[in-house]
Amino acid sequence: MIEVKNLTKSFDGKTILDNVSATFLTGKTNLIIGQSGSGKTVMLKSLVGLIRPEEGQILYDGRDFMHMNRKQVKEIRKEIGMLFQGSALFDSETVLGNVMFPLTIYTRMSQAEMLDRARFCLERVNLKGAEDKYPSEISGGMQKRVAIARAIAMNPKYLFCDEPNSGLDPRTSILIDELLSDITHEYNITTIINTHDMNSVLGIGENIIFIRNGRREWVGDMHQIYQTSCQALDEFVFANDLFQKVRAYVLANEHPQP
Repeated sequence: MIEVKNLTKSFDGKTILDNVSATFLTGKTNLIIGQSGSGKTVMLKSLVGLIRPEEGQILYDGRDFMHMNRKQVKEIRKEIGMLFQGSALFDSETVLGNVMFPLTIYTRMSQAEMLDRARFCLERVNLKGAEDKYPSEISGGMQKRVAIARAIAMNPKYLFCDEPNSGLDPRTSILIDELLSDITHEYNITTIINTHDMNSVLGIGENIIFIRNGRREWVGDMHQIYQTSCQALDEFVFANDLFQKVRAYVLANEHPQP
């Protein structure tokens, strides 16, 4: 579990995060949503230490991340997996080499142990047999799965995903969502996903934090979101006609007419 308490961050005198508090649950897919410029990306970067807030606390299972020394931060980062928006694979490395990369940096595994672990992770994301290919030789969806395999190579307690479905077609996006959800539950990971994808919100959003103008406006899950009384959230999630029809269908079946 990761707890955020009264987080505040400003740039050039403009407040981006305004006293935000939230709890990200273990074994759940936690989604941060909001319009561009709402502060969700700054929040995600604050959680992993890429940005330092002026005020507040970030607690990793009770451990105060913002007041750790360099050695303690390094230890925490061994427990973190990162899935970047553009996958961020190394073009000069094979699929297997990409997955092995964090193991070579953060562990003392033997070469054989690293190979076994990397191959296991590739098999887990259904990429067995692709280990000798290079990123340029595989599809965008496969690249994303390689990035997920690399993110879980260290068996992380915490998994951060920045726009995991960016640039993917709808069918592949659903497969990535399902994979992230399965891995979260299977390994009991605290997974935090920063996303614009409403299919993800309505499909795997077990704990959703909606940020608007730097403030936390709403917290709930993918079932509660259909009956939200938060107008800003309603306008954000159900702006598309298709999603309005989905909501109407869901509500009609939850409360059928006599």
